[in-house]
Amino acid sequence: MSDLTRRQALKVGAAGAGGALLPLPWTAAARADSAAPPQVLAAGDLALWYDEGAGTDWLRALPIGNGRLGAMVFGNVDTERLQLNEDTVWAGGPHDPSNPRGAGSLAEIRRLVNANQWTQAQDLINQTMMGNPGGQLAYQTVGNLRLAFGSASGASQYDRTLDLTTATVTTTYVLNGVRYQREVFASAPDQVIAMRLTADRSGSISFTATFDSPQRTTVSSPDGSTIGLDGVSGNMEGITGAVRFLALANATVTGGSVSSSGGTLRVTNATSVVLLLSIGSSYVNYRNVGGDYGGIARQRLSAARGSSYDQLRSRHVADYQALFNRVSLDLGRTSAADQTTDVRIAQHNSVNDPQFSTLLFQYGRYLLISSSRPGTQPANLQGIWNDSLAPSWDSKYTINANLPMNYWPANTTNLAECHNPVFAMINDLSVAGARTAQVQYGAGGWVTHHNTDAWRATAVVDGAFWGMWQTGGAWLATMIWDHYLFNGDMEFLRANYPAMKGAAQFFLNTLVTEPTLGYLVTNPSNSPELSHHANASVCAGPTMDNQILRDLFDGCARASEILNVDSTFRAQVRATRDRLPPMKIGSRGNIMEWLYDWVETEPNHRHISHLYGLAPSNQITKRGTPQLFEAARRTLALRGDDGTGWSLAWKINFWARMEEGKRAHDLIRYLATTARLAPNMFDLHPPFQIDGNFGATAGIAEMLLQSHVGELHILPALPPAWPSGRVSGLRGRGGHTVGITWSNGQATEILVQPDRAGTVRLRARILTGTVTVVDTSDGTAARVTRIESDLIEITVQAGRTYRVTSSGVATPTLEQSFSNVGVTSDSFTNVGNFDGGGASLSAQALAQAGASPGGTVSRNGLTFRWPNVGSGVADNAIASGQSIGVTGTGSTLGFLLTGTYGAVSGTGTVVYVDGTRQTFTLSTPDWYGGPHSGGTAAIVSAYQNRPNNQRQNTAACIYYVGVALQSKAVASVVLPNISARPAANVPTMHIFAIAIGG
Repeated sequence: MSDLTRRQALKVGAAGAGGALLPLPWTAAARADSAAPPQVLAAGDLALWYDEGAGTDWLRALPIGNGRLGAMVFGNVDTERLQLNEDTVWAGGPHDPSNPRGAGSLAEIRRLVNANQWTQAQDLINQTMMGNPGGQLAYQTVGNLRLAFGSASGASQYDRTLDLTTATVTTTYVLNGVRYQREVFASAPDQVIAMRLTADRSGSISFTATFDSPQRTTVSSPDGSTIGLDGVSGNMEGITGAVRFLALANATVTGGSVSSSGGTLRVTNATSVVLLLSIGSSYVNYRNVGGDYGGIARQRLSAARGSSYDQLRSRHVADYQALFNRVSLDLGRTSAADQTTDVRIAQHNSVNDPQFSTLLFQYGRYLLISSSRPGTQPANLQGIWNDSLAPSWDSKYTINANLPMNYWPANTTNLAECHNPVFAMINDLSVAGARTAQVQYGAGGWVTHHNTDAWRATAVVDGAFWGMWQTGGAWLATMIWDHYLFNGDMEFLRANYPAMKGAAQFFLNTLVTEPTLGYLVTNPSNSPELSHHANASVCAGPTMDNQILRDLFDGCARASEILNVDSTFRAQVRATRDRLPPMKIGSRGNIMEWLYDWVETEPNHRHISHLYGLAPSNQITKRGTPQLFEAARRTLALRGDDGTGWSLAWKINFWARMEEGKRAHDLIRYLATTARLAPNMFDLHPPFQIDGNFGATAGIAEMLLQSHVGELHILPALPPAWPSGRVSGLRGRGGHTVGITWSNGQATEILVQPDRAGTVRLRARILTGTVTVVDTSDGTAARVTRIESDLIEITVQAGRTYRVTSSGVATPTLEQSFSNVGVTSDSFTNVGNFDGGGASLSAQALAQAGASPGGTVSRNGLTFRWPNVGSGVADNAIASGQSIGVTGTGSTLGFLLTGTYGAVSGTGTVVYVDGTRQTFTLSTPDWYGGPHSGGTAAIVSAYQNRPNNQRQNTAACIYYVGVALQSKAVASVVLPNISARPAANVPTMHIFAIAIGG
C-alpha cells in the first residue's frame, strides 16, 4: 500500500476509522411472487439468500471463515470466485515504532496544553512523538481462486444462500436441463476451505481453476490434481513485506478426469468434485515470521484429503453449532421474510419485518465465530475479509471504538471462546507497549494509543489530532475484568492480571496534576477524533480517559483482592482513582466531554466518547446516578441519531441502557438501510467496517438482558415492534445463562441457570405480581427475597435451572402510570412543567371549566374521573408505548388527552380478555390555544400558567377521542409510543383519563 493511499484515506475519512465517507448507493426491488426457498425455511429463516450471483461486487459476495481462513464466495454461474484471506498476512514485518525523542518533549507539550496552546502542542507532538513509521501496516488479501465454467446463458432457478445454522454457502441453478449445486465452508477442525460441486446428470461438470493475486506471487502445479500460489506480503511505510504464504487447491473427482499443469487445474466431465484449499503463513508471532508456511499448507491439505467430504462437513457443522446453537432468538415472522435479503434491507423501513432483527443479531454472532477463534488473530476492522492491499484505514485494529466493539457480543451472546484472541493480543501489547512507555514517556507499565496491527505497534500514529490518545491499552485491559465477571475463572484472571496491572502502572507514573482544577489527568490526550476548538483535539483529562481509568483502577483493585496479591499497589490505584476528575453536567444539561464546558466543533460527530460511562461501562445508570443519566439523555439528543454504521450500532447500545426500547429499535431501523448495510449485510461506515455488525448484535442483546449493575434486568428495553418472542442462551455477569419468553410486551417466563452457587438478583416488570420460582430439576420452590417492587433475590445452586413466573401480574392503571406534572396552583406555579418548557395547566382554570380533582367529566356519553391529585403532583400519563390496566365491556373506549409541541398521533392497541388485539389510531391537537380543528374539545381552560407565576391568557384545551370497541371484555390498552417524557420541542401526548362505556 502506498503512503499516498493511506494519507488520502485519512484526509477523506477524518483519519480515524470513524471518519465519514460518502455512502455507496444501491437498490433492490421487491418481487410480488417471491418466496423463501426450502433451504432458507429449513434454517428457520436464519439465512442470507439471493436470486442472482454477486457479479463483480465484493459487497454482494458471501463471507465464510474459520477464524484463520476467510473467503468471499461470489456464486456466479459462469465463474466462481473465492476471494481469499489468511489472518496473519499483513504488510511489512516485525519492527519497533517507538520514538525515543518523545520523552524529552513531554514537559513542553504539557505546558502548552495547560496554557491552552493546543495546536502548538499538536505541532510539537507531530514533530517529536510520532511513531517510526508514522503509520501502521495493512491487513492484506492472499488473492483469489477462480473456477471458470463457461457460458451462463440460459441459466434459471438460481438461488444463492448463506445458511447461518451450518455456516455454509450454497449456490444452485439449472443450465441446459442440468441442476448444478456448489457448497462451500471453512472448517475450523480441519483448517481448510472445502467445496463440493455436484450435478444431477453424470459427466456434466467441467471447469478450469486458477489462482491470481495482487501480491508478489508465483503459481505452480505441485502434482496432477493440485495448484499452488506462493507469495509474500507487501511493502508499506518503508517496512519490507516479510510474511510468506502458500495457498494450495486440490480437486478430487467422481467420474471424469482432473489434471494440473502450469498453475491451472482442469476438471473434465465429472459428476461431482471436492475441492480442498489450504493456506500456510510464515507468521509465528509479532516478532517472528520464520514459520514453515509451506509445510503448514501441505500438511493441512494432506490431512483433509484423508477424510471424505461428508466427514469434513460433519466435523465442521458440529464444531460450529457447538457455538452458534447456544443462543436462539425468535421475534416472529412476516411475509417480508419471503423477499431476498437485499430487498429486505432496501424495504426494511417501510414494512414490518421483525425477523430481520433476528437475522441481524445472529449474523453478527456468525461473523464473530467465523473471524475470531482461540489461537487466531482478533477480528480486525473488517473481521478477516479484505480483497485489497490497501484497504480503508488499513483494515487494522482501531482501539478508540472499533476493536472493543467487535467483542461486545462475545460474552453476552455466549461466545466466550471467541474472545480469547483479544486477550492474547493484550499480552503481546503489554510487552510491545512497555517499550513505548519507557522510550516515549519514561514510564513503567505499558501503553497503546489509538491503533495497533499484527506487529503490535503501540506508538502514536496518523497525526496528533487523531493518534494522541493514551488510553487505548487501558480500554483493552478493562475487557479482562469484564470477561472475568461473566465466567468467574480464577485461572483466567490470574493469567491476565499482570496485563491489567501494567496498564494501570503506566498511568500511575504519567498522570499529572491539572493546575487549575487540581485533578490527576492524562496530558496530552484527546476525546477521540473530535476537536474542542478549531483544529485542536489535544487536551488534558478528557472525560472518556477518566471513565476508562476509573474502570481500570477499580478492576485492578478488585482483581488484586480476589487473587490476594499487591496490597500496596491496590491502595495506590484506589487513591489515584479518587483523584480523577468526576463526570460533570454542562451548561446544556449534557455530560461534559472535557474538563471544561467546551462546545464540540462538530455537533453531530460520530463518536460520543464521553458516554463510555453509559455503555459499555456502568458508571452512568438509571437508578444509581439519575442526574448523570438524564444528562446522558441530553447528550444523545444533542449529538443526534444519525451517524456512520458503527456509530448507529453504539447508539443502539446507548438507548438500550437508557431502557428506551423504541429509541433503540429506531436505531436498528436507521442502520438497516442501503446507506448503512451492504447487500450482504456487511455494515457500512461506509465503506465496510465490521464493528457495526458486532455492535448491533450486542445492542439487541442489551435490549433483552442487562447485567451491568449486579442484577439481571429482564427485557429492559423491549420495543413495541417485538410484542412477543423468545430468547434463550444469553449470558449475564455473575455467570448466568438466561432464557426469556414474553407476550404482549411482558415476560411470561424467565429461566436462569447459574454457573455458581449463591444468589442472583432479577429485575423485571413481571416481578411486581406474585412470583413463583421453581428449581426445574426437582420442582421444589427456591428461596426468594423481595428487594424492591420489581426486584427479587433468589438463592441458587450451580448448574440448576430456575423457572420464574408470576401470577396475577397487575398491569398498572392509568393513575399508576402518571409521570408528568400537569396542574399547578395560580399562587405557586413553579412546581409545574407540563410541556418540558415550564408551562403548566392551572388548577383554578380547570375547575372553572368543570374539571376538579376527583370530579367527574361527562363527554360524548362517557363518564370520566378527573385525576384526584393536588397541585404539582403528576396527573397525566405520557404515551410511550406502555400497557395500561383498563377493564370493562362497552362499545366505546374514550380518552381525555392533549398534545404539546404540535398535533400528535400514533397507533395504540386494545387487548381483550380472550387474547385478541385491536389496533387504533389515537390523535390529538396541540394544547395551546384553540380549540383546534382535528379534535373534539372536552375541556377548555381559560388560561395557562408560565414559570415564575406568570399567567398567560391563552386557552389550554383537553380533547376527547373515542374508539369503537368489539363487544367483549377489555383487559388492557397499549398506548401509542410518542415520546418517553415531555421536553422542550419534543411532541408529546398527555392522557388524563380513560373510560369505557356505551
